[in-house]
Amino acid sequence: MSKTRVGIINVTGYTGVELARLLAGHPAVQLVSVTGRSVAGKRLGEVFPHLSGLHLAIEAELGDVDFAFSALPHKEGAAVIGGLLERGLKVLDLSADFRLKDALEYPQWYGFDHPWPQLLDEAVYGLPELYRHKIAAARLVANPGCYPTAVLLALAPVAKQGLIGGDIIIDAKSGVSGAGRGLSLGSQYCEASEDTAAYALGGHRHLPEIIQELRLLKPGFAPSATFVPHLVPMTRGILATCYANLKEGQSGTELKELYREFYKDEPFVRVSAEPPHTKHTWGSNYCLVHPVFDRRTGRLVVISCIDNLVKGAAGQAIQNMNIMLGLDETAGLESAAVFP
Repeated sequence: MSKTRVGIINVTGYTGVELARLLAGHPAVQLVSVTGRSVAGKRLGEVFPHLSGLHLAIEAELGDVDFAFSALPHKEGAAVIGGLLERGLKVLDLSADFRLKDALEYPQWYGFDHPWPQLLDEAVYGLPELYRHKIAAARLVANPGCYPTAVLLALAPVAKQGLIGGDIIIDAKSGVSGAGRGLSLGSQYCEASEDTAAYALGGHRHLPEIIQELRLLKPGFAPSATFVPHLVPMTRGILATCYANLKEGQSGTELKELYREFYKDEPFVRVSAEPPHTKHTWGSNYCLVHPVFDRRTGRLVVISCIDNLVKGAAGQAIQNMNIMLGLDETAGLESAAVFP
């Protein structure tokens, strides 16, 4: 049986290179084309020595493939994806360019007018735990953001059942790789090391994505979320702590059973018995969720952990690809977390 030929547009960012690493061991697809205009003509192993076993030249344009991953920055992906679809390719976009359904939100949150608004309704939001059947039939899937992945998996079971009020607080922490590979003062070692800081207090661009998807979980649900992200001095990982007021009549035991039932058939979500650490998901495609009922306040507290570059980006993209191609959903993603 021949393998599906896949390509990565913009392999030179953290997400693109993580895609290449994971695809290198995939049993059912073959990575045959990678692009990166700033280093076009070089071998992949020259730019990323840890991938020297992948004998690929970095190209300026995508070659002959059946499936394309776009790891371009926001706005740049939107400009090229329409053309990829016209070529008959299935496409997985890792930017935010097709996550939001309302084209009017792109100027506000991402600073551009969307060039393909007609594709926003068609694009499927790529959170398999909520949209698996739609993903299977899609030609364009929008990979969720890293923070929304952690937050939505934390809150989906109770939001879908209508068990929480609409006033939600999200306290989230991310490793420095979430800022991308481009040079910036705040992500330099001397600035980020031994330091923790909140940012985007005026509204993080992942907020409308979180609100959009929470609303879709239950008709009539109108959540309002306070979302405060923090940068912490580690390379990988997201820890999101979500707070919501519970409706009366719930107990801690019932909540944990609800979460276990909701995720019982999900290959990459585990309800953990103890509060998870970011180290527990490092390098893996797993999300660990730990719900707690605070009897003193009547509030639900849910802790969620992912690796922002795997379940928060490249791993989830491959999980979506597997579903789109009718492959085993876990193919190429079975590795446990790396520790220590």
